[in-house]
Parts: sequence; C-alpha cells; structure tokens
Amino acid sequence: MKVKKSSDIIKRPVQVEGAKDMEIRWLISKEDGAENFVMRMFEIKPSGFTPLHNHKHEHEVFIVDGEGVLVCEGKEYQFSKDYVIFVPGDREHQFKNRGNNVLKFLCLIPASAV
Repeated sequence: MKVKKSSDIIKRPVQVEGAKDMEIRWLISKEDGAENFVMRMFEIKPSGFTPLHNHKHEHEVFIVDGEGVLVCEGKEYQFSKDYVIFVPGDREHQFKNRGNNVLKFLCLIPASAV
C-alpha cells in the first residue's frame, strides 16, 4: 500500500533521445508492489515534447494541467486540462506542450511494459 503526495515523489529529467524539457515522477510502480499497472506523472515545459515513438502497449492519459497537442499517426489533436486520452498500442505518437505553462499529465501503462 502507498499513500503519499505526488509532490513528495522525486521528479527526474527524461533523458531519452527525441525528448525535450521533460520530467517524470514514478507515482506507482513495481517498486510499490504494483503488479498490473504503472502510474507516471509527466511535466513538460513550454515548447517541450515527448519523443515521437511507438510501442506495443497502450496509454491511458489524464491531462492535469496545461495544454498541448497529441500527434498520433500523423494527425494532431488539441487538448487541455481535464482531457482524457487513449493511445492504442502500435501507434506512433508524441505529446507537445503548446501552452505558456507546464503541461502535466498522468500516464498509465501496463507494468509489463517497464
């Protein structure tokens, strides 16, 4: 069991090729005993982005704050605070911060993907 403020969890830079101005907090992970799902909080600074990538697992995303664009399979989808986003597996995708504030979103993936 885990009960903790997200702000008390260490935030680390995302150092993956193709990422710009991103940080991550591993809110719930295998280290916490989570066997099925992992919950992460991403923060992307203005003009930052995730790498354009794809993988077998799906994403469930909740936008906590900010605004941006999801690029998926060559199309762009605008979003802002309180949007939910589902990205199926094997789809090329990228999140871009298009606002003036930090973009914050929760991202859930299968624990087997980590």
